[in-house]
Amino acid sequence: MAGTKKKAKSAKGVKARSATPSASRENLETYYREMLMIRRFEEKAGLMYGMGLIGGFCHLYIGQEAVVSGIQHTLKPGDTVITGYRCHAHMLSAGVDPKFVMAELTGRAAGVSQGKGGSMHMFKPEYGFYGGHGIVGAQVPLGAGLGFAHKYRGNDQVSVTYFGDGAANQGQVFEAFNMAALWKLPVIFVIENNQYAMGTSVSRSTAVQELYQRGESFGIPGNQADGMDILAVQAAAEAAVAKCRAGDGPILLEMKTYRYRGHSMSDPAKYRTREEVSKMRQERDPIENVGDLLIALGFADGEALKEVDRDVKAKINDAAEFAQNNPEPDSTELHTDIFVTA
Repeated sequence: MAGTKKKAKSAKGVKARSATPSASRENLETYYREMLMIRRFEEKAGLMYGMGLIGGFCHLYIGQEAVVSGIQHTLKPGDTVITGYRCHAHMLSAGVDPKFVMAELTGRAAGVSQGKGGSMHMFKPEYGFYGGHGIVGAQVPLGAGLGFAHKYRGNDQVSVTYFGDGAANQGQVFEAFNMAALWKLPVIFVIENNQYAMGTSVSRSTAVQELYQRGESFGIPGNQADGMDILAVQAAAEAAVAKCRAGDGPILLEMKTYRYRGHSMSDPAKYRTREEVSKMRQERDPIENVGDLLIALGFADGEALKEVDRDVKAKINDAAEFAQNNPEPDSTELHTDIFVTA
């Protein structure tokens, strides 16, 4: 796959990268369209935020698309996903219509959380998606809890629990590791290492920068994969899913990725150079790499990829139009979704 430089080291005998999955035309076209959908959605969200149509916090996923797309396609119905506040892409990759995700961003009644969650707190359990959580690292013990539920029910389903390189230093993360290892829970802990925790680089905040080794003291094997290469992500995810479904307990995946924008819309990202971002965009962009592969294999040409982009942009524009024209929640909604009744 274009852009892959070298294999990463592995921990506890787990291969850093299994055999590359077959780059079938169907798979590559699906990946290209889905990653492009995420990219165009996030670009539109950034534009609408600047226009004042989206309020509160807003964390964009631009540059990291290969991680969520590659992992999501290894899952099956009944598996669960939970993540932090950079969650729009996870919701879209789970199969939710962009119209309802955009409606949530703009606080409208048709939003996936009825307009009450906003950018950081989206939920769609019927799609296996359990949020969207604003407290750094708080979703990790919840993800272990979802894994416990799977084991308690005796199914072969897995809990995919995403968090970032900054959250990897939170104490509650290690508590979740301990419980998951002790009870052999089917949890795939995914560290989306986008190199910067807010404005602090991993090298300045983390003593041991090989984050995939974080579970070793608990007996949790780790694997580092190229998060800018969707086929590398898929290979690592398939191996992790198979391990969990076999009842062999949790595994830790570190996806080395990169975000092009600031931590949030309020972050000018002055802690890194334009040259650094430009180099990553030009040499490692996950969407461009798949597009290049489609062309190289004779599955598409430049005009076909442009047509996909036009179609995706039209869908995102429709989503934005829908969101702006949808009504805001009725005031009575303030009293709903607060308690769960048996």
